[in-house]
Amino acid sequence: MGGHIIEQPLPNKHMDMLDPFLLVHHAEFVYYGQQKSKDVGIGGHPHRGFSPVTFIFEGDVRHQDSFGNDAIVEAGGTQWMHAGKGIVHSERPSEKLAQKGGLQEFIQFWVNTPAAHKMDQPYYLPITKEETPTISGENYNIQVVAGEYQGVKGPANTFSPMILMRGEIKETGKLELNTPTKYNTLMYLLDGHLEVNGKKVEKKDFVWFDTDGDAVEISAKADTRFIFLSGKPLNEEVTSYGPFVMNNQTQILEALRDAQMGKMGVLIEEF
Repeated sequence: MGGHIIEQPLPNKHMDMLDPFLLVHHAEFVYYGQQKSKDVGIGGHPHRGFSPVTFIFEGDVRHQDSFGNDAIVEAGGTQWMHAGKGIVHSERPSEKLAQKGGLQEFIQFWVNTPAAHKMDQPYYLPITKEETPTISGENYNIQVVAGEYQGVKGPANTFSPMILMRGEIKETGKLELNTPTKYNTLMYLLDGHLEVNGKKVEKKDFVWFDTDGDAVEISAKADTRFIFLSGKPLNEEVTSYGPFVMNNQTQILEALRDAQMGKMGVLIEEF
């Protein structure tokens, strides 16, 4: 991605998607300093029909788009974008990070949008660490980004029921995460080592649960960072091509045409 090697937990050899989650990427980019933001990162590209969501863990990410949004979100925050009927955006390090150098680590995952809302107006929401509610317990912290968990509601709005969280748990810590029985659920470990429902899960492992359970038992064997995504399946046809996720091939061709004609807007980045 953007000339960098990344981890891709989803899709994988076992599944193409875990409805409503389409893709999960884990990026660790090292900037060596004395660079310009415009020369690094990921330049302008279009999207339609889903929400690309970015959890920032180290460094920062600057978002600019064809609707005039321009924001830098730092570690602990989230870049939330609903692509809707079409938007062009870029994802780069800030000028400070590019000049000074350092690690930029983030996870981006794609959340499918129900057919009824794929052509809604796009919107963008930058969420800081301070704006993200946290559930704390002995040896763990969980940030609720979207949905409601234990009475805590995340700041991002979704088009279908889901709970999207990121967490940290210390070695020897224990945690039980409850999810509705009709939801598909996945976990991905950025680092560390857990036992999840008695199964060993290590750094950069991906584990998923279908809709027949309602609790995930976690026991930490090392300090661990993870994401936890749980959502009600849409059970709709999915047809995708690059940055477009629609319900049939005709809609994909329409997305290609609209992007080429500039109907998703024009991104003029400022540096």
